[in-house]
Amino acid sequence: DISFHYLSHTVAPSLPNLGLLSRWTRFTTATSSSLRHCYGMASEKKSSVRRDRLLEIEVAARKWWEDEEVYKSESRKDPPKDGEKFFATFPFPYMNGYLHIGHAFSLSKVDFASAYHRLRGANVLLPFGFHCTGMPIKASADKLSREIQKFGNPPVFTAEESTKQVVPEVEEESDTPALPGQFKGKKSKVAAKSGGQVYQWEIMRSFGLTDSEIARFQDPYEWLYYFPPLAVEDLRAYGLGCDWRRSFVTTDVNPFFDAFVRWQMRKLKSMGKIVKDRRYTIFSPFDGQPCADHDRATGEGVQPQEYTLVKMEVVKPFPPKLGPLEGKRVFLAAATLRPETLYGQTNAWVLPDGKYGAYEISETDVFILTERAARNLAYQNFSKIPQKPSCLVELTGYDLIGLPLRSPLGVIEIIYTLPMLTILTNKGTGIVTCVPSDSPDDYMALHDLNAKPALRAKYGVKDEWMPSDIIPIINIPEFGDRTAEKVCLDLKIKSQNDKEKLAEGKRLTYLKGFTEGTMIIGEFAGRKVQEVKPIIKTQLIESGEAILYSEPEKPVMSRSGDECVVALTDQWYITYGESEWRNMAEECLSNMNLYSEETRHGFEHTLSWLNQWACSRSFGLGTRIPWDEQFLVESLSDSTLYMAYYTVAHIFHDGDMYKGSKSLVKPQQMNDD
Repeated sequence: DISFHYLSHTVAPSLPNLGLLSRWTRFTTATSSSLRHCYGMASEKKSSVRRDRLLEIEVAARKWWEDEEVYKSESRKDPPKDGEKFFATFPFPYMNGYLHIGHAFSLSKVDFASAYHRLRGANVLLPFGFHCTGMPIKASADKLSREIQKFGNPPVFTAEESTKQVVPEVEEESDTPALPGQFKGKKSKVAAKSGGQVYQWEIMRSFGLTDSEIARFQDPYEWLYYFPPLAVEDLRAYGLGCDWRRSFVTTDVNPFFDAFVRWQMRKLKSMGKIVKDRRYTIFSPFDGQPCADHDRATGEGVQPQEYTLVKMEVVKPFPPKLGPLEGKRVFLAAATLRPETLYGQTNAWVLPDGKYGAYEISETDVFILTERAARNLAYQNFSKIPQKPSCLVELTGYDLIGLPLRSPLGVIEIIYTLPMLTILTNKGTGIVTCVPSDSPDDYMALHDLNAKPALRAKYGVKDEWMPSDIIPIINIPEFGDRTAEKVCLDLKIKSQNDKEKLAEGKRLTYLKGFTEGTMIIGEFAGRKVQEVKPIIKTQLIESGEAILYSEPEKPVMSRSGDECVVALTDQWYITYGESEWRNMAEECLSNMNLYSEETRHGFEHTLSWLNQWACSRSFGLGTRIPWDEQFLVESLSDSTLYMAYYTVAHIFHDGDMYKGSKSLVKPQQMNDD
């Protein structure tokens, strides 16, 4: 009763704001197509008289709005003064399904703000478009085709296959603290984006589609003609105060927006803002192209992580298991973020039960590492056969224990491979260098081997393989030159399995080692670690004792169901990191009125890392790169200026979101002039 009293005295005088009332009932009734299949959830025990009356008011109000063109927005003769205009946009939703309550929640903020400014007399523009560019729709359509080929039309899945669940992405704690200038997110999205269904056909059934309807969606363009009109229907039922004349879909289905994006790309290229370059990027081998955030089922926001891959040469004679490798140079390949610590190596680590392989890198060289690492390397031009790892011998960690190695920068001429029980084979190469002076994990793993004869006996470790002492390499004012030993004693760490305390020890020492540490060994003795680290890295690579290696920071799955790698790709990039352009963006940000400092920090962080953005793709839907039509404009790069397109979209579309059939302007007339 209080609510109705408030409405009757405060909001009711403006008929358009009856929408505020109707929206309260919107998501408890089944008046739209996308909610038709869940209507049965509503209880029929209570009287629906009041609800039905509200719905009658809603229908009448919407008809009045449309008849009177309440939300139609046009430019005015005189330039607006402060507060006399308001332009609101909502990130246009992706059309591979229905809109949902999350869209409504976010959209309500924009809609209410627009209604407020309209009540104050401002000329308000609130348009709404629909995004269809990129891989997700094409990938889903292709999945349907594969399922029909494999299981029939309609497909018949086994009970076991139909009940499998999609495994959500689990947030991983990084084992490496962030260095200055690095940003590490605390949260990741749970990637149950398919609602738990394994098969695309089941996902489509969950939308309420029949089997005969679903088969049509093998054509990716069917999605573009099916879901956007239903979204408009839902948004109208919601009561959105939108100028629907300006609605449109993206991709070449819409020749006007297609021409607009092509103009945008030509303009950027003429300004020198688009260049062709070769760099590391997250890549889907199945799709054969880079996998940007919108193309991913899991791993949104994940970037390539660069390592120095150290070549630890296996000393001959080879053991029988490595017999097939005779005549080649064989290396254990260890990925490290700290090449400056190689002076302190005492041994190498492998996971006894880990699966490894000997992979051909070239005619002469073989790397021993995990299959996952070999797959990444193959896409970075380190494989005898490009993009195809070639495994000569399958191995386990047991096969590698006791191998004598000659490692770059090592003070000890020959070191040995020893077992470590806490190695993760889903990160790095599965081969780890041991630096017990500065790594708490290494220190405790060696401590366990020294203190437990039974552990050594279990893995066949000989006494002569064990290092005799720690090699101090870096002095840190707070910890001295035996950092790992001190922090392990201070934290009372008992074994290599004490993961929480070891993580805390690494947190305490890693950053200080970089920012405050001083080298006390080698040609750079007396110099700061942060100064010499890049120099040592460059020297190792130039001497052929190491290579650069990158992999995703965390697992990334494409929407095609493919685990992504990092590839060295040759493609078109937008140079957002160009200093003059970035300075302009930062100046613009400094003058913006934002709702919170957290929002400002988010923009600042993005500007700090955004450098070259890959703007081309070879798979999916969208607009062709005008000067290189083998490529498409990727889905975020065609979404940077669509807000400007809204200002003229009504001239082209006038309610037809596809071809603009009523337009007097033709797409071919939209040129650079």
